[in-house]
Amino acid sequence: MSQFIGQQAPDFAATAVMPDNSVKDGFKLSDYRGKYVVMFFYPLDFTFVCPTEIIEFNRKLKEFAARDVQVIGVSIDSQFSHLAWKNTPVDQGGIGQVQFPLVADLTKQISRDYGVLLNDSIALRGTFLIDKAGVIQHMVVNNLGLGRNIDEALRMVDALQHLEKHGEVCPAGWTKGEEAMSPNAKGVASYLAKHGH
Repeated sequence: MSQFIGQQAPDFAATAVMPDNSVKDGFKLSDYRGKYVVMFFYPLDFTFVCPTEIIEFNRKLKEFAARDVQVIGVSIDSQFSHLAWKNTPVDQGGIGQVQFPLVADLTKQISRDYGVLLNDSIALRGTFLIDKAGVIQHMVVNNLGLGRNIDEALRMVDALQHLEKHGEVCPAGWTKGEEAMSPNAKGVASYLAKHGH
């Protein structure tokens, strides 16, 4: 898994259901170069943990947008299944009109390229933070029954943007607005003197 960090995110062209429910052929990750991207894989449409995550991503979409982040969801389902799930009311197990693209990875090649394909069948819950240059800066992969923390995805974006802007590294549990550290021995000593007890 660690071979992905610091590497170019594998590009792809696939079919996706867009926020307005149009179906776009040739949807490309590289079209979002110059923006941050949080791309997440989920096992299957019409399942149990997945809608809670997708709805939570959608609920926090303004917070991602404020950070110049494009959210993209990917599963091995078809665009027809994605559309049917969007058109199913939330109180009936659907996801409603989520406002980010849902990619159809029918060939499973995208899931394979990102190392999240389980038993050649469905994707694990992989989340990838990709910077403006298309480089993977963070990834986390959960097993099927473990839902992810969307606030943690936002925190990672904040940490990356802080590092890029200030050149400071972000300690454990750091959140936006807190003190970070200079990436040297003096910086860590100074930080720990204040916060380490």
